Amino acid sequence: MASEERPAVRNRSGDPKTPDTPERDGKWVEGSADRRSTSNGKMEVEHLISKKQQLKMKAEHLKLDLMKQFDSQVNEFMDCLIEESTSLESPLLLSSPMSDKERSKMRHLRPSQDQGKQFVIRRSLLDELFEVNHIRTIYHMFIALLILFILSTLVVDFIDEGRLVLDFDLLVYAFGQLPLVVSIWLCMFLSVLVVPYGLFHIWASHRQASHRRTLRSLLAGFLYLLYQGIGLGFLPTYLVLKNGLPPASRFIIILEQVRLMMKAHSFIRENVPRVLAAARDKNSKETNTSLVIPQVTQYLYFLFAPTLIYRDRYPRNPYIRWGYVATKFMQVLGCLFYAYYVFVRLCIPQFRSISLQLFDLRAMVLCIFNSILPGVLVLFLAFFAFLHCWLNAFAEMLRFADRMFYKDWWNSTSFANYYRTWNVVVHDWLYYYVYRDILWMSEKRFRAAAMLVVFTVSAVVHEYVLAICFGFFYPVLFCLFMCFGMMFNFILHDQRKGPIWNVIMWTSLFLGQGVLLCLYSQEWYAQRYCPLQEPSFLDLLKPRSWTCHQQTLPAEHID
Repeated sequence: MASEERPAVRNRSGDPKTPDTPERDGKWVEGSADRRSTSNGKMEVEHLISKKQQLKMKAEHLKLDLMKQFDSQVNEFMDCLIEESTSLESPLLLSSPMSDKERSKMRHLRPSQDQGKQFVIRRSLLDELFEVNHIRTIYHMFIALLILFILSTLVVDFIDEGRLVLDFDLLVYAFGQLPLVVSIWLCMFLSVLVVPYGLFHIWASHRQASHRRTLRSLLAGFLYLLYQGIGLGFLPTYLVLKNGLPPASRFIIILEQVRLMMKAHSFIRENVPRVLAAARDKNSKETNTSLVIPQVTQYLYFLFAPTLIYRDRYPRNPYIRWGYVATKFMQVLGCLFYAYYVFVRLCIPQFRSISLQLFDLRAMVLCIFNSILPGVLVLFLAFFAFLHCWLNAFAEMLRFADRMFYKDWWNSTSFANYYRTWNVVVHDWLYYYVYRDILWMSEKRFRAAAMLVVFTVSAVVHEYVLAICFGFFYPVLFCLFMCFGMMFNFILHDQRKGPIWNVIMWTSLFLGQGVLLCLYSQEWYAQRYCPLQEPSFLDLLKPRSWTCHQQTLPAEHID
Protein backbone atom coordinates (compact mmCIF):
# COMPACT_ATOMS: atom_id res chain seq x y z
CA MET A 1 0.00 0.00 0.00
CA ALA A 2 2.73 2.30 0.87
CA SER A 3 4.79 1.24 -2.14
CA GLU A 4 1.86 1.76 -4.48
CA GLU A 5 1.12 5.16 -3.13
CA ARG A 6 4.70 6.34 -3.40
CA PRO A 7 4.96 5.94 -7.22
CA ALA A 8 1.60 7.49 -7.69
CA VAL A 9 2.66 10.39 -5.67
CA ARG A 10 6.01 10.43 -7.43
CA ASN A 11 4.32 10.37 -10.84
CA ARG A 12 1.95 13.17 -9.99
CA SER A 13 4.68 15.26 -8.55
CA GLY A 14 7.27 14.44 -11.16
CA ASP A 15 5.27 15.05 -14.35
CA PRO A 16 5.37 18.76 -14.96
CA LYS A 17 3.38 18.63 -18.17
CA THR A 18 0.30 17.08 -16.71
CA PRO A 19 -2.49 19.58 -17.42
CA ASP A 20 -4.69 18.70 -14.52
CA THR A 21 -2.09 18.90 -11.80
CA PRO A 22 -3.27 20.98 -8.89
CA GLU A 23 0.01 22.95 -8.70
CA ARG A 24 -0.16 23.89 -12.37
CA ASP A 25 -3.76 24.89 -12.09
CA GLY A 26 -2.99 26.97 -9.04
CA LYS A 27 -0.13 28.80 -10.73
CA TRP A 28 -2.16 29.53 -13.86
CA VAL A 29 -5.10 30.84 -11.88
CA GLU A 30 -2.81 32.94 -9.71
CA GLY A 31 -1.00 34.42 -12.74
CA SER A 32 -4.20 35.33 -14.52
CA ALA A 33 -5.54 36.83 -11.33
CA ASP A 34 -2.36 38.91 -10.98
CA ARG A 35 -2.70 40.18 -14.54
CA ARG A 36 -6.34 41.08 -13.99
CA SER A 37 -5.55 42.76 -10.71
CA THR A 38 -2.69 44.72 -12.33
CA SER A 39 -4.86 45.97 -15.16
CA ASN A 40 -7.72 46.69 -12.82
CA GLY A 41 -5.30 48.46 -10.48
CA LYS A 42 -4.06 50.72 -13.27
CA MET A 43 -7.59 51.60 -14.25
CA GLU A 44 -8.53 52.29 -10.67
CA VAL A 45 -5.44 54.47 -10.17
CA GLU A 46 -6.19 56.44 -13.34
CA HIS A 47 -9.79 56.80 -12.28
CA LEU A 48 -8.71 58.00 -8.84
CA ILE A 49 -6.28 60.48 -10.39
CA SER A 50 -8.96 61.87 -12.69
CA LYS A 51 -11.44 62.15 -9.82
CA LYS A 52 -8.75 63.81 -7.72
CA GLN A 53 -8.11 66.35 -10.45
CA GLN A 54 -11.83 67.04 -10.79
CA LEU A 55 -12.14 67.48 -7.05
CA LYS A 56 -9.12 69.76 -7.07
CA MET A 57 -10.66 71.93 -9.81
CA LYS A 58 -13.94 72.06 -7.93
CA ALA A 59 -12.06 73.02 -4.78
CA GLU A 60 -10.23 75.81 -6.64
CA HIS A 61 -13.50 77.21 -8.01
CA LEU A 62 -15.07 76.95 -4.59
CA LYS A 63 -12.05 78.68 -3.09
CA LEU A 64 -12.34 81.57 -5.57
CA ASP A 65 -16.05 81.94 -4.89
CA LEU A 66 -15.53 81.86 -1.14
CA MET A 67 -12.70 84.39 -1.37
CA LYS A 68 -14.84 86.75 -3.44
CA GLN A 69 -17.74 86.45 -1.03
CA PHE A 70 -15.45 86.87 1.96
CA ASP A 71 -13.74 89.88 0.39
CA SER A 72 -17.05 91.58 -0.39
CA GLN A 73 -18.36 90.90 3.11
CA VAL A 74 -15.16 92.19 4.71
CA ASN A 75 -15.29 95.33 2.57
CA GLU A 76 -18.91 95.95 3.53
CA PHE A 77 -18.10 95.35 7.19
CA MET A 78 -15.11 97.72 7.10
CA ASP A 79 -17.11 100.41 5.30
CA CYS A 80 -19.85 100.17 7.90
CA LEU A 81 -17.26 100.23 10.69
CA ILE A 82 -15.57 103.30 9.22
CA GLU A 83 -18.88 105.11 8.82
CA GLU A 84 -19.87 104.30 12.40
CA SER A 85 -16.48 105.34 13.76
CA THR A 86 -16.55 108.67 11.92
CA SER A 87 -20.05 109.38 13.17
CA LEU A 88 -18.96 109.06 16.79
CA GLU A 89 -18.27 112.15 18.83
CA SER A 90 -14.65 113.15 19.29
CA PRO A 91 -13.05 112.22 22.64
CA LEU A 92 -12.57 115.87 23.40
CA LEU A 93 -16.27 116.51 23.21
CA LEU A 94 -17.14 113.41 25.22
CA SER A 95 -14.59 114.00 27.93
CA SER A 96 -16.91 116.19 30.00
CA PRO A 97 -20.68 116.14 30.38
CA MET A 98 -22.53 118.83 28.46
CA SER A 99 -25.91 120.39 28.97
CA ASP A 100 -28.69 120.19 26.42
CA LYS A 101 -28.11 123.80 25.50
CA GLU A 102 -24.40 123.21 24.85
CA ARG A 103 -25.17 120.10 22.80
CA SER A 104 -27.60 122.02 20.59
CA LYS A 105 -25.03 124.79 20.19
CA MET A 106 -22.29 122.36 19.17
CA ARG A 107 -24.71 120.68 16.78
CA HIS A 108 -25.15 124.02 15.03
CA LEU A 109 -21.43 124.74 14.96
CA ARG A 110 -20.26 121.42 13.54
CA PRO A 111 -21.00 120.55 9.91
CA SER A 112 -23.44 117.68 9.62
CA GLN A 113 -21.54 114.41 9.21
CA ASP A 114 -24.05 112.91 6.80
CA GLN A 115 -23.97 115.93 4.48
CA GLY A 116 -20.28 116.13 3.67
CA LYS A 117 -17.31 114.06 2.71
CA GLN A 118 -15.96 111.76 5.39
CA PHE A 119 -12.16 111.62 5.68
CA VAL A 120 -10.82 108.33 7.03
CA ILE A 121 -7.44 106.62 7.21
CA ARG A 122 -6.84 104.61 4.04
CA ARG A 123 -4.03 103.92 1.61
CA SER A 124 -3.91 104.58 -2.11
CA LEU A 125 -5.10 101.70 -4.20
CA LEU A 126 -1.90 101.32 -6.22
CA ASP A 127 0.19 101.13 -3.07
CA GLU A 128 -1.86 98.11 -2.05
CA LEU A 129 -1.83 96.56 -5.53
CA PHE A 130 1.94 96.93 -5.91
CA GLU A 131 2.35 94.54 -3.01
CA VAL A 132 1.06 91.81 -5.34
CA ASN A 133 3.81 90.37 -7.53
CA HIS A 134 1.58 90.11 -10.61
CA ILE A 135 0.65 93.80 -10.50
CA ARG A 136 4.21 94.88 -9.77
CA THR A 137 5.33 92.98 -12.87
CA ILE A 138 3.16 95.29 -15.00
CA TYR A 139 4.95 98.23 -13.41
CA HIS A 140 8.26 96.60 -14.32
CA MET A 141 7.06 96.20 -17.92
CA PHE A 142 6.52 99.97 -18.19
CA ILE A 143 10.03 100.54 -16.82
CA ALA A 144 11.41 98.15 -19.45
CA LEU A 145 9.54 100.10 -22.15
CA LEU A 146 11.12 103.32 -20.89
CA ILE A 147 14.57 101.72 -21.11
CA LEU A 148 13.85 100.73 -24.72
CA PHE A 149 12.75 104.29 -25.55
CA ILE A 150 15.98 105.63 -24.09
CA LEU A 151 18.13 103.11 -25.95
CA SER A 152 16.38 103.73 -29.27
CA THR A 153 16.81 107.49 -28.92
CA LEU A 154 20.49 107.17 -28.01
CA VAL A 155 21.19 104.78 -30.88
CA VAL A 156 19.40 106.94 -33.47
CA ASP A 157 21.16 110.08 -32.24
CA PHE A 158 24.51 108.30 -32.35
CA ILE A 159 23.89 107.15 -35.93
CA ASP A 160 22.73 110.60 -37.08
CA GLU A 161 25.16 112.78 -35.15
CA GLY A 162 28.04 110.41 -34.55
CA ARG A 163 27.85 111.11 -30.82
CA LEU A 164 25.48 110.73 -27.87
CA VAL A 165 23.04 113.65 -27.68
CA LEU A 166 21.84 114.29 -24.11
CA ASP A 167 20.67 117.90 -24.28
CA PHE A 168 16.92 117.30 -23.58
CA ASP A 169 16.06 120.41 -25.57
CA LEU A 170 12.31 119.71 -25.47
CA LEU A 171 12.24 119.67 -21.66
CA VAL A 172 14.38 122.82 -21.48
CA TYR A 173 11.97 124.60 -23.82
CA ALA A 174 8.77 123.35 -22.15
CA PHE A 175 9.85 124.39 -18.63
CA GLY A 176 11.40 127.71 -19.61
CA GLN A 177 11.32 130.90 -17.50
CA LEU A 178 11.06 129.01 -14.21
CA PRO A 179 12.05 132.03 -12.02
CA LEU A 180 9.10 133.97 -13.40
CA VAL A 181 6.83 130.95 -12.85
CA VAL A 182 7.91 130.72 -9.20
CA SER A 183 7.32 134.47 -8.70
CA ILE A 184 3.81 134.31 -10.14
CA TRP A 185 2.99 131.26 -8.04
CA LEU A 186 4.21 132.92 -4.84
CA CYS A 187 2.03 135.97 -5.51
CA MET A 188 -1.00 133.77 -6.15
CA PHE A 189 -0.42 131.67 -3.05
CA LEU A 190 0.15 134.64 -0.71
CA SER A 191 -2.95 136.37 -2.04
CA VAL A 192 -5.07 133.25 -1.47
CA LEU A 193 -3.64 132.92 2.02
CA VAL A 194 -4.41 136.53 2.97
CA VAL A 195 -7.48 137.74 1.05
CA PRO A 196 -10.13 134.98 1.51
CA TYR A 197 -9.15 134.29 5.11
CA GLY A 198 -8.94 138.00 5.95
CA LEU A 199 -12.33 138.78 4.41
CA PHE A 200 -13.96 135.85 6.17
CA HIS A 201 -12.35 136.67 9.53
CA ILE A 202 -13.45 140.31 9.40
CA TRP A 203 -16.98 139.39 8.29
CA ALA A 204 -17.43 136.64 10.90
CA SER A 205 -15.91 138.63 13.77
CA HIS A 206 -17.99 141.78 13.32
CA ARG A 207 -21.18 140.30 11.97
CA GLN A 208 -23.07 140.01 15.26
CA ALA A 209 -21.95 143.40 16.51
CA SER A 210 -22.94 145.15 13.31
CA HIS A 211 -26.38 146.66 12.81
CA ARG A 212 -26.15 146.38 9.01
CA ARG A 213 -25.46 142.71 8.64
CA THR A 214 -26.96 142.35 5.17
CA LEU A 215 -24.97 145.26 3.77
CA ARG A 216 -21.73 144.01 5.31
CA SER A 217 -22.39 140.51 3.99
CA LEU A 218 -23.08 141.82 0.49
CA LEU A 219 -19.93 143.94 0.58
CA ALA A 220 -17.78 141.03 1.77
CA GLY A 221 -19.28 138.76 -0.89
CA PHE A 222 -18.68 141.35 -3.61
CA LEU A 223 -15.04 141.83 -2.57
CA TYR A 224 -14.52 138.06 -2.50
CA LEU A 225 -16.01 137.58 -5.98
CA LEU A 226 -13.97 140.54 -7.26
CA TYR A 227 -10.82 138.92 -5.94
CA GLN A 228 -11.73 135.54 -7.45
CA GLY A 229 -12.46 137.08 -10.83
CA ILE A 230 -9.66 139.64 -11.16
CA GLY A 231 -7.00 138.96 -8.56
CA LEU A 232 -6.91 135.20 -8.96
CA GLY A 233 -8.60 134.75 -12.32
CA PHE A 234 -7.55 137.50 -14.73
CA LEU A 235 -4.11 138.61 -13.52
CA PRO A 236 -2.29 135.22 -13.64
CA THR A 237 -3.72 134.53 -17.10
CA TYR A 238 -2.66 137.97 -18.30
CA LEU A 239 0.88 137.47 -17.00
CA VAL A 240 1.11 134.06 -18.65
CA LEU A 241 0.03 135.39 -22.05
CA LYS A 242 1.98 138.66 -21.87
CA ASN A 243 5.28 136.98 -21.00
CA GLY A 244 4.81 134.19 -23.56
CA LEU A 245 5.54 131.34 -21.17
CA PRO A 246 6.19 127.92 -22.75
CA PRO A 247 3.55 125.16 -22.45
CA ALA A 248 4.72 123.29 -19.33
CA SER A 249 5.30 126.54 -17.42
CA ARG A 250 1.83 127.66 -18.41
CA PHE A 251 0.37 124.41 -17.13
CA ILE A 252 2.00 124.99 -13.74
CA ILE A 253 0.49 128.47 -13.38
CA ILE A 254 -2.97 127.73 -14.79
CA LEU A 255 -3.47 124.46 -12.91
CA GLU A 256 -2.37 126.12 -9.67
CA GLN A 257 -4.72 129.00 -10.44
CA VAL A 258 -7.67 126.61 -10.79
CA ARG A 259 -6.63 124.65 -7.68
CA LEU A 260 -6.36 127.74 -5.49
CA MET A 261 -9.68 129.10 -6.72
CA MET A 262 -11.38 125.80 -5.85
CA LYS A 263 -9.74 125.72 -2.42
CA ALA A 264 -10.76 129.29 -1.65
CA HIS A 265 -14.33 128.51 -2.62
CA SER A 266 -14.33 125.40 -0.43
CA PHE A 267 -13.05 127.34 2.57
CA ILE A 268 -15.76 130.00 2.23
CA ARG A 269 -18.46 127.48 1.36
CA GLU A 270 -17.77 125.30 4.41
CA ASN A 271 -17.37 128.07 6.99
CA VAL A 272 -20.04 130.63 6.09
CA PRO A 273 -22.93 128.24 6.94
CA ARG A 274 -21.29 127.53 10.30
CA VAL A 275 -21.20 131.25 11.10
CA LEU A 276 -24.83 131.67 10.08
CA ALA A 277 -25.82 128.66 12.19
CA ALA A 278 -23.88 129.96 15.18
CA ALA A 279 -25.52 133.37 14.83
CA ARG A 280 -28.84 131.83 15.83
CA ASP A 281 -27.52 131.51 19.37
CA LYS A 282 -27.19 135.12 20.56
CA ASN A 283 -26.23 134.40 24.13
CA SER A 284 -22.62 133.16 23.87
CA LYS A 285 -20.72 135.34 21.43
CA GLU A 286 -17.22 134.50 22.60
CA THR A 287 -17.78 130.75 22.39
CA ASN A 288 -19.33 131.01 18.96
CA THR A 289 -16.53 133.16 17.59
CA SER A 290 -13.74 130.96 18.93
CA LEU A 291 -15.35 127.76 17.68
CA VAL A 292 -16.52 128.96 14.26
CA ILE A 293 -13.55 130.93 12.91
CA PRO A 294 -10.74 128.54 11.90
CA GLN A 295 -7.18 129.30 12.82
CA VAL A 296 -4.86 130.51 10.10
CA THR A 297 -2.69 127.41 10.58
CA GLN A 298 -5.68 125.22 9.74
CA TYR A 299 -6.30 127.20 6.57
CA LEU A 300 -2.61 127.07 5.66
CA TYR A 301 -2.57 123.30 6.10
CA PHE A 302 -5.62 123.03 3.85
CA LEU A 303 -3.92 125.02 1.08
CA PHE A 304 -1.17 122.40 0.89
CA ALA A 305 -3.29 119.32 1.68
CA PRO A 306 -4.12 117.04 -1.27
CA THR A 307 -7.87 117.67 -1.07
CA LEU A 308 -10.30 120.32 -2.27
CA ILE A 309 -12.76 119.85 0.62
CA TYR A 310 -12.05 122.01 3.67
CA ARG A 311 -12.15 120.57 7.18
CA ASP A 312 -10.75 121.97 10.40
CA ARG A 313 -9.03 118.64 11.04
CA TYR A 314 -8.11 115.65 8.95
CA PRO A 315 -7.00 112.16 9.96
CA ARG A 316 -3.21 112.19 10.37
CA ASN A 317 -0.51 109.54 10.33
CA PRO A 318 1.83 109.38 13.34
CA TYR A 319 5.09 109.93 11.41
CA ILE A 320 6.57 110.79 7.99
CA ARG A 321 8.27 108.18 5.80
CA TRP A 322 10.89 110.28 4.05
CA GLY A 323 12.04 107.33 1.96
CA TYR A 324 8.50 107.03 0.62
CA VAL A 325 8.47 110.75 -0.20
CA ALA A 326 11.79 110.51 -2.07
CA THR A 327 10.55 107.48 -4.01
CA LYS A 328 7.40 109.28 -5.13
CA PHE A 329 9.27 112.36 -6.30
CA MET A 330 11.72 110.16 -8.19
CA GLN A 331 8.78 108.43 -9.87
CA VAL A 332 7.39 111.83 -10.88
CA LEU A 333 10.75 112.69 -12.42
CA GLY A 334 10.82 109.32 -14.18
CA CYS A 335 7.33 109.92 -15.62
CA LEU A 336 8.50 113.31 -16.88
CA PHE A 337 11.38 111.75 -18.80
CA TYR A 338 9.06 108.97 -19.94
CA ALA A 339 6.71 111.56 -21.49
CA TYR A 340 9.70 113.28 -23.08
CA TYR A 341 10.76 110.11 -24.89
CA VAL A 342 7.17 109.36 -25.92
CA PHE A 343 6.92 112.75 -27.62
CA VAL A 344 10.40 112.54 -29.13
CA ARG A 345 10.03 109.03 -30.55
CA LEU A 346 6.31 108.74 -31.31
CA CYS A 347 4.79 112.19 -31.73
CA ILE A 348 7.18 114.80 -33.12
CA PRO A 349 8.41 112.80 -36.16
CA GLN A 350 4.85 112.05 -37.18
CA PHE A 351 3.24 115.46 -36.74
CA ARG A 352 6.06 117.51 -38.23
CA SER A 353 5.31 116.07 -41.65
CA ILE A 354 1.56 115.48 -41.46
CA SER A 355 0.81 119.09 -40.52
CA LEU A 356 1.95 120.29 -43.95
CA GLN A 357 -0.06 117.75 -45.93
CA LEU A 358 -3.40 118.34 -47.57
CA PHE A 359 -6.39 117.37 -45.49
CA ASP A 360 -7.28 113.83 -46.46
CA LEU A 361 -9.66 111.41 -44.78
CA ARG A 362 -7.18 108.54 -45.05
CA ALA A 363 -4.38 110.64 -43.55
CA MET A 364 -6.67 111.76 -40.73
CA VAL A 365 -7.74 108.19 -39.89
CA LEU A 366 -4.11 107.03 -39.89
CA CYS A 367 -3.13 109.99 -37.74
CA ILE A 368 -5.81 109.16 -35.15
CA PHE A 369 -4.94 105.48 -34.93
CA ASN A 370 -1.20 106.18 -34.86
CA SER A 371 -1.82 108.59 -31.99
CA ILE A 372 -3.64 106.06 -29.81
CA LEU A 373 -0.49 104.45 -28.38
CA PRO A 374 1.29 107.69 -27.39
CA GLY A 375 -2.01 109.17 -26.23
CA VAL A 376 -2.70 106.24 -23.92
CA LEU A 377 0.85 106.32 -22.59
CA VAL A 378 0.52 110.03 -21.82
CA LEU A 379 -2.80 109.32 -20.07
CA PHE A 380 -1.24 106.62 -17.90
CA LEU A 381 1.78 108.78 -17.13
CA ALA A 382 -0.36 111.78 -16.14
CA PHE A 383 -2.47 109.60 -13.87
CA PHE A 384 0.46 107.86 -12.22
CA ALA A 385 2.65 110.96 -11.88
CA PHE A 386 0.05 113.36 -10.49
CA LEU A 387 -2.85 111.44 -8.95
CA HIS A 388 -0.65 108.78 -7.37
CA CYS A 389 2.94 109.95 -6.91
CA TRP A 390 2.60 113.73 -6.50
CA LEU A 391 -0.46 113.69 -4.24
CA ASN A 392 0.90 110.81 -2.15
CA ALA A 393 4.22 112.62 -1.69
CA PHE A 394 2.52 115.74 -0.31
CA ALA A 395 0.11 113.64 1.73
CA GLU A 396 3.06 111.84 3.33
CA MET A 397 4.90 115.08 4.11
CA LEU A 398 1.73 116.51 5.71
CA ARG A 399 0.87 113.17 7.39
CA PHE A 400 -2.47 113.35 5.56
CA ALA A 401 -3.95 109.89 6.11
CA ASP A 402 -6.85 109.74 3.61
CA ARG A 403 -5.10 108.69 0.39
CA MET A 404 -8.15 107.86 -1.73
CA PHE A 405 -7.27 110.21 -4.59
CA TYR A 406 -8.68 107.76 -7.15
CA LYS A 407 -10.48 104.45 -7.24
CA ASP A 408 -10.31 101.43 -9.53
CA TRP A 409 -11.35 103.37 -12.62
CA TRP A 410 -9.71 100.75 -14.87
CA ASN A 411 -12.44 98.27 -13.85
CA SER A 412 -15.26 100.61 -14.85
CA THR A 413 -18.01 99.18 -17.02
CA SER A 414 -19.66 102.58 -17.49
CA PHE A 415 -18.49 106.10 -18.12
CA ALA A 416 -20.56 107.27 -15.18
CA ASN A 417 -18.42 105.16 -12.88
CA TYR A 418 -15.25 106.21 -14.73
CA TYR A 419 -16.01 109.90 -14.14
CA ARG A 420 -16.52 109.21 -10.42
CA THR A 421 -13.38 107.13 -9.91
CA TRP A 422 -10.75 108.66 -12.25
CA ASN A 423 -10.08 111.77 -10.15
CA VAL A 424 -11.81 111.56 -6.78
CA VAL A 425 -10.31 114.85 -5.59
CA VAL A 426 -11.96 116.94 -8.31
CA HIS A 427 -15.09 114.77 -8.39
CA ASP A 428 -15.73 115.44 -4.69
CA TRP A 429 -15.53 119.20 -5.24
CA LEU A 430 -17.92 119.07 -8.21
CA TYR A 431 -20.30 116.76 -6.37
CA TYR A 432 -20.56 118.69 -3.10
CA TYR A 433 -20.25 122.27 -4.34
CA VAL A 434 -21.96 122.14 -7.74
CA TYR A 435 -24.25 119.12 -8.01
CA ARG A 436 -25.54 118.99 -4.43
CA ASP A 437 -25.80 122.77 -4.10
CA ILE A 438 -27.94 122.91 -7.24
CA LEU A 439 -30.14 120.12 -5.88
CA TRP A 440 -30.42 122.00 -2.56
CA MET A 441 -31.41 125.25 -4.27
CA SER A 442 -33.92 123.47 -6.55
CA GLU A 443 -35.22 121.25 -3.73
CA LYS A 444 -34.03 118.14 -5.58
CA ARG A 445 -36.24 118.71 -8.60
CA PHE A 446 -33.68 119.12 -11.39
CA ARG A 447 -31.19 116.25 -11.16
CA ALA A 448 -30.61 116.12 -14.91
CA ALA A 449 -30.00 119.87 -15.03
CA ALA A 450 -27.57 119.59 -12.12
CA MET A 451 -25.66 116.84 -13.93
CA LEU A 452 -25.59 118.96 -17.10
CA VAL A 453 -24.16 121.91 -15.16
CA VAL A 454 -21.45 119.66 -13.69
CA PHE A 455 -20.46 118.43 -17.15
CA THR A 456 -20.48 121.97 -18.52
CA VAL A 457 -18.32 123.38 -15.71
CA SER A 458 -15.82 120.53 -16.05
CA ALA A 459 -15.67 120.83 -19.85
CA VAL A 460 -15.27 124.61 -19.78
CA VAL A 461 -12.46 124.50 -17.20
CA HIS A 462 -10.62 121.74 -19.09
CA GLU A 463 -10.90 123.66 -22.36
CA TYR A 464 -9.80 126.88 -20.66
CA VAL A 465 -6.67 125.18 -19.35
CA LEU A 466 -5.79 123.72 -22.75
CA ALA A 467 -6.53 126.96 -24.64
CA ILE A 468 -4.31 129.09 -22.39
CA CYS A 469 -1.51 126.54 -22.17
CA PHE A 470 -1.38 125.72 -25.90
CA GLY A 471 -1.97 129.29 -27.02
CA PHE A 472 -4.91 128.58 -29.34
CA PHE A 473 -8.64 127.85 -29.14
CA TYR A 474 -9.57 124.46 -30.56
CA PRO A 475 -12.52 123.04 -28.57
CA VAL A 476 -11.96 119.36 -29.37
CA LEU A 477 -12.00 118.30 -25.71
CA PHE A 478 -15.07 120.41 -25.02
CA CYS A 479 -17.01 118.79 -27.88
CA LEU A 480 -15.93 115.29 -26.86
CA PHE A 481 -16.85 116.01 -23.25
CA MET A 482 -20.23 117.60 -23.89
CA CYS A 483 -21.34 115.41 -26.80
CA PHE A 484 -19.86 111.94 -26.48
CA GLY A 485 -19.17 112.22 -22.75
CA MET A 486 -22.76 113.11 -21.93
CA MET A 487 -24.10 110.49 -24.34
CA PHE A 488 -21.89 107.72 -22.95
CA ASN A 489 -22.78 108.78 -19.42
CA PHE A 490 -26.41 107.86 -20.07
CA ILE A 491 -25.84 104.92 -22.45
CA LEU A 492 -23.03 103.27 -20.49
CA HIS A 493 -24.62 103.78 -17.09
CA ASP A 494 -24.09 101.89 -13.85
CA GLN A 495 -26.52 99.13 -14.76
CA ARG A 496 -24.17 97.95 -17.50
CA LYS A 497 -22.18 95.11 -16.01
CA GLY A 498 -19.93 92.44 -17.45
CA PRO A 499 -16.54 92.32 -19.17
CA ILE A 500 -17.87 93.43 -22.56
CA TRP A 501 -18.81 96.86 -21.18
CA ASN A 502 -15.33 97.29 -19.73
CA VAL A 503 -13.92 96.51 -23.19
CA ILE A 504 -16.25 99.09 -24.74
CA MET A 505 -15.19 101.67 -22.15
CA TRP A 506 -11.49 101.08 -22.82
CA THR A 507 -11.99 101.14 -26.59
CA SER A 508 -13.80 104.48 -26.39
CA LEU A 509 -11.15 105.87 -24.05
CA PHE A 510 -8.30 104.79 -26.34
CA LEU A 511 -10.01 106.25 -29.40
CA GLY A 512 -10.68 109.52 -27.60
CA GLN A 513 -7.03 109.85 -26.61
CA GLY A 514 -6.00 109.30 -30.22
CA VAL A 515 -8.39 112.00 -31.44
CA LEU A 516 -7.20 114.51 -28.85
CA LEU A 517 -3.50 113.97 -29.45
CA CYS A 518 -3.85 113.97 -33.25
CA LEU A 519 -5.98 117.11 -33.60
CA TYR A 520 -4.19 119.18 -30.95
CA SER A 521 -0.77 118.24 -32.34
CA GLN A 522 -1.82 119.17 -35.87
CA GLU A 523 -3.11 122.52 -34.66
CA TRP A 524 0.08 123.14 -32.66
CA TYR A 525 2.31 122.75 -35.71
CA ALA A 526 -0.13 124.65 -37.94
CA GLN A 527 0.09 127.61 -35.58
CA ARG A 528 3.88 127.59 -36.02
CA TYR A 529 4.00 126.92 -39.77
CA CYS A 530 1.23 129.37 -40.71
CA PRO A 531 1.33 132.39 -38.36
CA LEU A 532 -1.07 135.28 -39.01
CA GLN A 533 0.32 138.80 -38.95
CA GLU A 534 -2.84 140.67 -37.89
CA PRO A 535 -5.45 138.06 -36.95
CA SER A 536 -9.02 139.10 -36.38
CA PHE A 537 -11.22 137.70 -33.64
CA LEU A 538 -12.74 135.18 -36.04
CA ASP A 539 -9.26 134.09 -37.14
CA LEU A 540 -8.41 133.30 -33.52
CA LEU A 541 -11.51 131.11 -33.24
CA LYS A 542 -10.92 129.32 -36.55
CA PRO A 543 -8.58 126.29 -36.39
CA ARG A 544 -5.38 127.06 -38.29
CA SER A 545 -4.87 123.43 -39.30
CA TRP A 546 -7.87 123.64 -41.63
CA THR A 547 -6.22 126.24 -43.89
CA CYS A 548 -2.49 125.89 -43.20
CA HIS A 549 -1.77 123.74 -46.27
CA GLN A 550 -3.36 126.40 -48.50
CA GLN A 551 -0.80 128.94 -47.31
CA THR A 552 2.21 126.65 -47.60
CA LEU A 553 1.49 125.24 -51.06
CA PRO A 554 2.32 128.45 -53.04
CA ALA A 555 5.66 128.76 -51.30
CA GLU A 556 6.46 125.14 -52.14
CA HIS A 557 5.58 125.71 -55.80
CA ILE A 558 7.77 128.81 -55.92
CA ASP A 559 10.72 126.87 -54.57
